[in-house]
Amino acid sequence: MRWKCTVSYDGTPFCGWQSQANGQSVQDALEARLKAIFHRNIRIHGSGRTDAGVHARGQVFHFDADWKHETVCLLRAINRELPIEIQVTNVEPVPDTFHARFSACSKRYHYYFQLHPASPFEARYVWAMLSTIKIDIRRMQEAAKLLVGTHDFRGFAGKVLPKEHLIKTITAAQIFPQGNQFVFSISGSGYLYRMVRRIMGAFFWIGCGKWEVDFIQQRLQLQNLSIPILTAPACGLFLEEVRYEC
Repeated sequence: MRWKCTVSYDGTPFCGWQSQANGQSVQDALEARLKAIFHRNIRIHGSGRTDAGVHARGQVFHFDADWKHETVCLLRAINRELPIEIQVTNVEPVPDTFHARFSACSKRYHYYFQLHPASPFEARYVWAMLSTIKIDIRRMQEAAKLLVGTHDFRGFAGKVLPKEHLIKTITAAQIFPQGNQFVFSISGSGYLYRMVRRIMGAFFWIGCGKWEVDFIQQRLQLQNLSIPILTAPACGLFLEEVRYEC
């Protein structure tokens, strides 16, 4: 039987989503819990990877295992001894054809930032930009609009893997205020390595006035690729939602 699970996590103490030999990952913690429940090794398959320090409210993974009790009992069993930074919020049986990664239609990320210092209770979850720098949010908002559409995003990739598909479709991108913070929300078919954080880094320089708004368009047209781009801190990034209904 195949199970689809939605999980939230604070990525601060983990080396990322994917299991790694030299560190504790979110995947490691979940697989250890499933092994304790089913008394065998269980491999889970996520919708995608998140880097060290990146958070999630709606990461999705699947695994295969027989379970003879009610679904709600499986949810309770998984959560019973997970680290406090991880919580599975939903479990449901799905057809064997479902795949957390390959069945996904789109993903939505939020990046949180603010123009003043962060309190100790905020610092893990927001990029607190230097308050001594004047930042024009309107310029950043105009730049975000240029992302919508189908583009080659290699200019915003942290690295490009061999044979990686570089063309991605962004269906929505906007920056809006939320309380005393701002949110960069982006939805699309897929993302390259560190793509969202590097876009956010470009927005920072645009907001400061160092770059013009059309730098985004130029980069999408594979111009100015030699100009280094700041990678925004991982702490502000959240995987909000993975959609499976196109």
